[in-house]
Amino acid sequence: MKRLSALVILGAAFAAAHGQGDTATVQKIIDEGKNHSQTVQILKDITSKFGSRLTSSTHLEKAQKWAMDQFRKYGCTNVHLEQWGEFPVGFDRGMKCYGRMVSPEKLDFQFTTPSWLPGTKGPLKAKGVKAPVTMADLDANKDKLKGAWVVYTTVPPPRVPVARPGQPAPEITEELKARLAVEKALDDLGIAGRVSASTSDRVVTPNGNWRIDPANLPTEHRIIVRKSDMDKIAADLDANKDVVLEFNLDQKFVKGPRPQFDVVAEIKGTEKPDEVVIVSGHFDSWDGPGSQGALDNGVGSAVTLEAARLLCKSGAKPKRTIRFILWSGEEQGIFGSQGYVALHANEMDKVSAVLVDDGGTNYQGGYEGIATQKDMMETAFAPMNAAFPDMPEKFVTRDQMPRGGGSDHASFNAIGVPGFFTIETGRSDYGFVHHTQNDRFEMAIPEYLVQSGTNHAVVSFNLACADTMLPRGPKPERMPDISRIPGLDKLLGKG
Repeated sequence: MKRLSALVILGAAFAAAHGQGDTATVQKIIDEGKNHSQTVQILKDITSKFGSRLTSSTHLEKAQKWAMDQFRKYGCTNVHLEQWGEFPVGFDRGMKCYGRMVSPEKLDFQFTTPSWLPGTKGPLKAKGVKAPVTMADLDANKDKLKGAWVVYTTVPPPRVPVARPGQPAPEITEELKARLAVEKALDDLGIAGRVSASTSDRVVTPNGNWRIDPANLPTEHRIIVRKSDMDKIAADLDANKDVVLEFNLDQKFVKGPRPQFDVVAEIKGTEKPDEVVIVSGHFDSWDGPGSQGALDNGVGSAVTLEAARLLCKSGAKPKRTIRFILWSGEEQGIFGSQGYVALHANEMDKVSAVLVDDGGTNYQGGYEGIATQKDMMETAFAPMNAAFPDMPEKFVTRDQMPRGGGSDHASFNAIGVPGFFTIETGRSDYGFVHHTQNDRFEMAIPEYLVQSGTNHAVVSFNLACADTMLPRGPKPERMPDISRIPGLDKLLGKG
């Protein structure tokens, strides 16, 4: 009782000094968040019901409808899907993907394959043959290579280099031309597909090429197995053993065009409803076999949903509107958030702050921003430091708002709106799961999820009740290139 009284007195002092949320509501949020958290269950629902959620997939579409139902159940208003663009085709990966060595021994692989490539229409079993390096190698082994899984034991298959935006096309060397000619000859010969190796036993799903022509869909099969699996394949090939590989790629294209959306919900402000604090995380994920999109970014989506639940449950009446957004298209280039900024350009001066959780399962350890924001932000999370003393938060002062990074805060900082990628603090190794087969529910740390969901709610409520909007730095001179977002021109009335 004495500790609760001390928290109430401390919270009241901060609120009085900075005009933030009323202490009684903040304590209700903290009590519900600490003692009755649903964040872990929300994450479990996301990962078990929908699995990975690739932008353009029906998995994401179903998950978005479910999330809208949750927001409505909590008591949010203005719950809707907001379109930011469209993809030419969609892509779904099923649950029955597998790969294995059939002979000379049996070995199940951990592997991935890029999205927006075709499935095998059932198990595809064929011999494994080392990839030819030269055209002479290919000509000498045509009979072996036809219909085979072509195995790249040392280096991956060559690719035509792609120019970065605004940069000249990379030079294609004579050596690369020769290798590409061999690859073209393999395609003409008719192979089962290509099998290469990851650099470790983490199998990273690469960027898939969603910019495809629906009338000319790709036909190749491209597999990446973990390093230890490739070591075994290579040893058997080097020993001149007959290697047989089998892959079942349970994946397919979905007819397009496919409109793409963010999920939006609100708690309307009581005094300044046109001013907004945004709480968000991206709902889309990569979809490599084995992955559930749990830490990237089911966690950020779960804590956003939990923040909405806590605020509604506590009866919070923020002065400004608190808007909850589950972005999509983040993995392809923060499309959903950049599209939102473009479509709401005339409202951006009314956005006080954007909170983004997208760093895995560690707890929300604070924020990075400019010096003029320090007092207000520290006051906003002060009740959390008192309630969760073992998970302290800090504010790190920078000369300017962070503009880099591949997450949705960058879309707002790029136009001068304060965007915060929460500092992720704790024992989780995000690199172990990021874009790999390890990104699963069981990797989440429950106590960190409890803190993060509660923190999102407390900080957004305090910012929404502050006397002023959050201070801003100078507006960046260079604006982001939104022409790369597919279908946005049409929504802006320019296409």
